[in-house]
Amino acid sequence: MPKITVLPNAELCPEGKTFEAETGANLARALLANGVKIQHACEFNCACATCHVIVRQGFDSLNEPSDNELDHLDTAYGACAESRLSCQTTVGTEDITIEIPKYNRNIVGE
Repeated sequence: MPKITVLPNAELCPEGKTFEAETGANLARALLANGVKIQHACEFNCACATCHVIVRQGFDSLNEPSDNELDHLDTAYGACAESRLSCQTTVGTEDITIEIPKYNRNIVGE
């Protein structure tokens, strides 16, 4: 199983975290199942960008983003070429390292 490494995030994962996830698993759901409280205001429907992550390693092993995901990433704070919405990302066969940005579009928070 691929290893998911989450870089430290002051609010959501201060110590960082490493865990394994099944190939084909939804990244946002895997994060939540392993105690990383990623925001998901639209309940995994690709209708917001609150679950935005930056894939620092292993980006090419992930599924291709849809046009809808890319449109929502345009509204994500600090989006870059390695950005994905974790609710639309499927874990591939390689280990990945992700960074959860400090800010997102969800003003209220989950």
